[in-house]
Amino acid sequence: MAIDLIQAFPAIKVLKDEPLKNYTHTKIGGPADWLVFPHSIEETKQIVDFARENGLALTVLGNSSNLLIKDGGLRGIVVMMTELTGLSVDGETVTALAGSLTIDTAEFAFVHGLTGLEWAAGIPGSIGGAVYMNAGAYGGETSDVLATVDVLSRDGEFKTYTLAEAQLAYRDSIMQHTHDVILAATFQLQVGDKVVIREQMDDFNARRAAKQPLELPSAGSTFKRPEGHFAGKLIMDAGLQGFRAGGAEVSRKHAGFVVNIDHATAQDFLDVIKHVQEVVAQKDHVLLEPEVRIMGED
Repeated sequence: MAIDLIQAFPAIKVLKDEPLKNYTHTKIGGPADWLVFPHSIEETKQIVDFARENGLALTVLGNSSNLLIKDGGLRGIVVMMTELTGLSVDGETVTALAGSLTIDTAEFAFVHGLTGLEWAAGIPGSIGGAVYMNAGAYGGETSDVLATVDVLSRDGEFKTYTLAEAQLAYRDSIMQHTHDVILAATFQLQVGDKVVIREQMDDFNARRAAKQPLELPSAGSTFKRPEGHFAGKLIMDAGLQGFRAGGAEVSRKHAGFVVNIDHATAQDFLDVIKHVQEVVAQKDHVLLEPEVRIMGED
């Protein structure tokens, strides 16, 4: 008998053969066999347990901002954590459920007069993604303020990692290797001057709007920062701004971004990434590694 998640989880939003391009910031991505939207930690555990017990592949996504899903989509169950939201404050700590937006969390900290998350004011991802990737911008990153992260192992065990145990490094964390499902994160902040906090957040957002191609679909910064270099400058100096494959193009506004300018496919994006890597490697002998997560089937 075929497995039917709609029947298995009548109280949870479940979509079958759902195009993931409807949810990604690139507007690209093939179908998910099953797309599931848990509202609570308990519902998330039920889904993780069901996948394990039925031998189904399980992929966990957040706001899908720094992500490229291939045109063949994803098999098994895709858990979309965007409905698992909630923010709370306790003294100088803020706790956010994994689906909470990074932008909303930074605003929440500001409202409560807490400093430390200003750099996150314009990052479009979710808290789960920020912790998973150790997201950062403008000299700050998640590891600067993370206190603990609550996770669910693929075996269905709840765990809490300290900052040291989470092993956050440049665009890396222990969760990328254990595949634990991030449920919530607590941040250690400090009391600050709300006027100063607001000014810094506004400044970062103005700089982002001026320099980044926010008006076009993209996966954010495409490449990791190579040691001793800036990816965008290497790409610009190689004359690659405006290079296009199909509907994907190296942004003319910021060379570190690949943008969807005309109904691009994932393969278009991958073709641009490969060409940029080859040209920069030949010209500067620098290997550009994708920062964007690439997943799915061709």
